Amino acid sequence: MTSAPTSPPLPSPVRTLTADEASITTYRRAARLALAPAEPGRASPVHAFVLAHTVAEETVTALTAGEAGPVSVVHLGQDIRLRRPVRAGEQVTVRLDVLGVRKEPRGARIALRVRLHGHDAPQPFAELVISALLVGATALEPFGDVTGAAAPAPGGAGEPQSATHEPTAEWISAYAQASGDLNPIHLDAAAAREAGFDSVIAHGMGVVALAVEEAVDRFAGGDAARVRGLGCRFSAPVAPGVPLEIVLQPDARAHVVRFTCKTPAGAAVKGGWIEFAQGGADA
Repeated sequence: MTSAPTSPPLPSPVRTLTADEASITTYRRAARLALAPAEPGRASPVHAFVLAHTVAEETVTALTAGEAGPVSVVHLGQDIRLRRPVRAGEQVTVRLDVLGVRKEPRGARIALRVRLHGHDAPQPFAELVISALLVGATALEPFGDVTGAAAPAPGGAGEPQSATHEPTAEWISAYAQASGDLNPIHLDAAAAREAGFDSVIAHGMGVVALAVEEAVDRFAGGDAARVRGLGCRFSAPVAPGVPLEIVLQPDARAHVVRFTCKTPAGAAVKGGWIEFAQGGADA
């Protein structure tokens, strides 16, 4: 029996990007649906994904270039670990590694690790693991590991809290522009229907960013720099005009907050968690 390859099927890309204050402010404003605006230049913890997304997208395109038919990407899960938030005006080096590929009935599951480094910094200030299903991908050979890191264990249980929002097509469009994710399924009803949806759908990470902002306001005094990590799994799309309930379950010290996001049709985001540093920010 032939063993699976143990190295990525293409070189690991490196890019240098600039996180300017305007893009940081615009993204966080778009993430905070119906919430009070945050201080300009203070990044959302999810902004790390915005910087990682372009490189991840380019990598997936390169990986699937040899496929015989079309390939669509379904975001399955996300893990972000943070030493600190993105800083306005800093140059960020984005380094990506393909951790693994696994054959699935509908295509291939892939895990990507992205590390974000500040200027001349030896240690990354953020590390992300992106899990996705490449629907229709049949040429990729399996290798490595596609399992993610375990979520932190909560200490006891605090009082759960919930908030309900109603995403609109306008909010989805604003988030698309702010995040740079212009996939037509979020912006064009015909394209969304071709992909099997009844209407345009919200960005999964937009829903997560909103849940994180709710948790930051309720358990961290509005200080997003205290977020040290977050993760989730995606289970169903969120359409505009549909109530979205975010349920937050803090532990006894509000150090770890579990969350789910659900519509009347069921869970949209599950297995969610946010970890906060204790005390003041160290941004």
